[in-house]
Amino acid sequence: MGNRLVPLLLLALLGIVHAQLWLGRGSVPQVNALKQQLSEQEQLNRAAQWRNEQLASEVRDLKEGQDMVEELARQELGMVKPNEVFVQIAQPKK
Repeated sequence: MGNRLVPLLLLALLGIVHAQLWLGRGSVPQVNALKQQLSEQEQLNRAAQWRNEQLASEVRDLKEGQDMVEELARQELGMVKPNEVFVQIAQPKK
């Protein structure tokens, strides 16, 4: 009886460890899902970093000179200088 008990006990322990590997906390499917989430978050972080760099560059340009302010005013507000004529050319519809 003792000779049969040790292998059964070892098989039971192996079954428990194997179940933890596939079903428990830190299981293979959970780790794969976390890796996917990490990849998506890193991609979002890269996009946000790129946008932050653009905004920092724009702020730096605004602090350094009036050229950027003038360019933004012309593009977004349609402003013109004194004694300047604004001409808009419409493209024909195709």
